[in-house]
Amino acid sequence: MNDLNAQMESALKQAARRSLGADASGELRRTEVFVERIVGRREVHHQQPLQLAYPGLPEIEFWDREEFPWLASLEAAASDIREEIAAILAEDADVLAPYVDYPDAAVAEPWAELNRSPRWGAFHLWFDGRKVAWNAARAPRTMAALAGVPQPQTPGRSPMVVFSVLQPKTRIPPHTGVSNTRLVAHLPLIVPDGCCLRVGSETRAWREGEAWVFDDTIEHEAWNESDQPRTILIFDVWNPRLSETERAAITAVMAAMDAFGAVSG
Repeated sequence: MNDLNAQMESALKQAARRSLGADASGELRRTEVFVERIVGRREVHHQQPLQLAYPGLPEIEFWDREEFPWLASLEAAASDIREEIAAILAEDADVLAPYVDYPDAAVAEPWAELNRSPRWGAFHLWFDGRKVAWNAARAPRTMAALAGVPQPQTPGRSPMVVFSVLQPKTRIPPHTGVSNTRLVAHLPLIVPDGCCLRVGSETRAWREGEAWVFDDTIEHEAWNESDQPRTILIFDVWNPRLSETERAAITAVMAAMDAFGAVSG
C-alpha cells in the first residue's frame, strides 16, 4: 500500500470512529473492513459452500462475539477442557485418527498431502451427527461445557465436535465447508507461537482460551509454524440469523434429502 492510500485509510477510519463512538465494537469492526476494501487492502471473499447454500445469509469471515452469548461460559471451562484432552493424549499416543480420511481412489486436491496423515489428527466426540460414545466418556467436562451450545441436530451430519491436533510445520490448505446454515467455532487449548487461521481476507493468531466463530464456507486455511503440536476444540453451531422455524425446516429438508438418496441409491 502506498503512502497516499495509507493516509486515506487512516482518515476514513478516524471518521468512522468519530461517527460510531467507542461502544460500537461490532459496527466499528465492520466499518473498518469496509474502509480496507475501499482502499484496496482487503479482498472481497464470498461464500462457496460445497453442497448446501441457504439464501439470504450474510457473508462474514469472523463473526462478532455479541452474536454468541454462550462463548463466555465456554471460555470459562477452557482450563478444564485443556486438562482433559492433555490427559487423554498423554495416556494414549495412538488415540488420534487422521482428520482427513478418504479412500485412496477418492482423494483429490487439496487433500492429497494430508489424507490419512498423522500430521493432522482428530479425537472425535461427535462425528457426522453420531456421538462417539467411548471418546465422549473420556471427556465428560468437555461434553458438559458444550451442553448449552446451539448445535444443529441433523442425523448423519451434525453435531460435530472434535479435538484437532496439528503437528509442527504443518499447513492445512485453503478450502471451504459444506453448508452456510452452520458456522464453525474454535476454542484454542494448546497453542504455541506461529499458529494462525486465515478466513477470507482476515488472518488471526489463536490465543489459548479465546474462542471465535467463523464462516467455513468462505475460503480458509491454517498453519502451525512452531516446533510443538497445536490443539484446539472445533464444533459447529447454527447460523444465528436463521429463525427456529427455518432451522426446523432445514433439518427436515436434509433428512428428506438423505432418505431420498438412500432409496434411489
